[in-house]
Amino acid sequence: MSGERCVPETGRHGGSSEHIPFDDVCDAVVQLSATRSELLARRAQISLATQGRDLLKEKRAALMREFERTSGSILQAVAKLGRRAAEGRDALSDAVAFDGAETVGSAALAASGDVSIHMSTRNVAGVRLVEIEHDPVARARTARGYSLAATTPRVDAAAALFESQLDLLLDVAATELSLRRLAGEITQTTRRVNALEHVVVPRLSRERDAIQIILAERELEDRVRLRRARAAGRRRKART
Repeated sequence: MSGERCVPETGRHGGSSEHIPFDDVCDAVVQLSATRSELLARRAQISLATQGRDLLKEKRAALMREFERTSGSILQAVAKLGRRAAEGRDALSDAVAFDGAETVGSAALAASGDVSIHMSTRNVAGVRLVEIEHDPVARARTARGYSLAATTPRVDAAAALFESQLDLLLDVAATELSLRRLAGEITQTTRRVNALEHVVVPRLSRERDAIQIILAERELEDRVRLRRARAAGRRRKART
């Protein structure tokens, strides 16, 4: 800015309560047009950025509450799924060992079918979370499609455990997808909060304070010039 001087001043103009480093003030003044309108614009921008930061913090808090609630349920579900998978593997190994791979394979082929799944979403702080509704996978012995006379209770036990495992797996899949979305949104929101809090608001505050310093200096210079002009006028009147 031609014609403006940057002074090493840390005064409080216009209600500012920060001590402004001289170098920071100079860097800000170089790129600014120190006018009243610019000062009002910076104050409005600071207010808007602060409001945005606070709203993002509230959003992040809501997302973290949902994440904690959901993660608590999925930990239990994953642990149960792990136990059920281990039981299913043991039951399948027993069935193959005692009844033969052909018998087990034939029963598995006869019991194969489709599972009806309905996906829906719900909104939590602007994040769409997935919910899966599905028909029960578990079936009665007579509804699996294979001949009871050609199989054994070991095959039935293995089938029941794997059906239960699939039920749990579908529930865990929906919850895990929701957790991934929540975690991603929490990370992104945290970045935005940090950018506003540590970059945008401090930069705007430095620019506001730099403008206030320039305007205060101009006002002081104007007062000095006015006093000199009045003193010169009085001297001319005294001579006449």
